[in-house]
Amino acid sequence: MPNVAPTKTNLLRIRHELEFARLGHELLDQKRNILVIELLNLVDQAVDNQERVVKALEEAYRTLEQAVLRMGKLRVSNLASAVNIRAEIELKTRRVMGVRLPVVDTSFTEHPPYFSPLGTSFWIDNSLEEFKEALQLMGRLAELKISIIRLASEVRKTIRKVNALEKIAIPDLEQTVYFIQNRLEEHERDMFVLMKMVKSRLEAKEQAERGA
Repeated sequence: MPNVAPTKTNLLRIRHELEFARLGHELLDQKRNILVIELLNLVDQAVDNQERVVKALEEAYRTLEQAVLRMGKLRVSNLASAVNIRAEIELKTRRVMGVRLPVVDTSFTEHPPYFSPLGTSFWIDNSLEEFKEALQLMGRLAELKISIIRLASEVRKTIRKVNALEKIAIPDLEQTVYFIQNRLEEHERDMFVLMKMVKSRLEAKEQAERGA
């Protein structure tokens, strides 16, 4: 039995809370659906990006291996030390239903030429470009994985809230409203019977007085 006084004031208050809880449930349910859609979309992107990262790294190391085969490991090492490329990673954020997700922007500041083209193979230039592309893809993959973790966490929280409203809060409020309504109706019936009894006694008394 609900621990609340069966009054009209409490009935109005509980009804308002019930309406608010139902609205909150509806909004949270919509939020959950949007988050799940976004999460599944990011998972698909992450799977695709993971494959692209693997292929990019394979291509980068393949071109590096070709450069080593044509110029020798020592020559490639000396050329690599002359490369002046600065990688900059800028972190931004975006919001999805209040959840902050990272946005990774990878850029490069270059100061070519790094070495004389004489006596060098085009494979070394190819290798530089391939490693730059791989680094950009890895930044995007990190962005996707962190976003997936944060969205998955928010989905779990939202599901718990939806279930709490759906299975606990709303049924309890509905039961309380039902209890108060029944008690008020019962009270009104009792009052009606009482008033009818009073009226009957008054009428009987009046008739008795008239007969006297």
